[in-house]
Amino acid sequence: MKKIIAAAAFATMLLPSVSFAETMRFPSDAPVAEITIPDSWSPEETETGIQATSEDEAIYLSIDIADETTTDKVIEDAIAFLDDNGVTVDPATQKQSEDTFNGMKMSNFDWSGTDKDGPASIGLSLVSPKRGKLLVITYWGTKGEQEKHAEELLALISSLKPASK
Repeated sequence: MKKIIAAAAFATMLLPSVSFAETMRFPSDAPVAEITIPDSWSPEETETGIQATSEDEAIYLSIDIADETTTDKVIEDAIAFLDDNGVTVDPATQKQSEDTFNGMKMSNFDWSGTDKDGPASIGLSLVSPKRGKLLVITYWGTKGEQEKHAEELLALISSLKPASK
């Protein structure tokens, strides 16, 4: 995930032909963050944030909003979602990193694992867009297929920022 973020700024300069949806501010009733997601990823707001899947289903991404009282539950729900969808994490492959982008601190946890299509990359990142709020980013991608979306993913992640007022 850290490599993705590091290359994000560069990638956005290379993507003038990618068709993006309008910037999604979420949650819509009291936005704390915003992100621009390609139309082809079918982005949608959920009860707790947003989610999107690449057109070929090689990548799934969700961003859920938590606060100091709901963080543990939101993380547990993200892990349960992966499990419910047949994603298995190999704990021995865990890598942890810290980063800052768009003025937000980010903690990343990345693993290798498997899904119904075989080897997979799995990530869980925690980002604070503003005091008292936390974004829990859940990522899973099919190895060998997710790489086809590297530029889109980099641009998408680089567009994540605190909601403008």
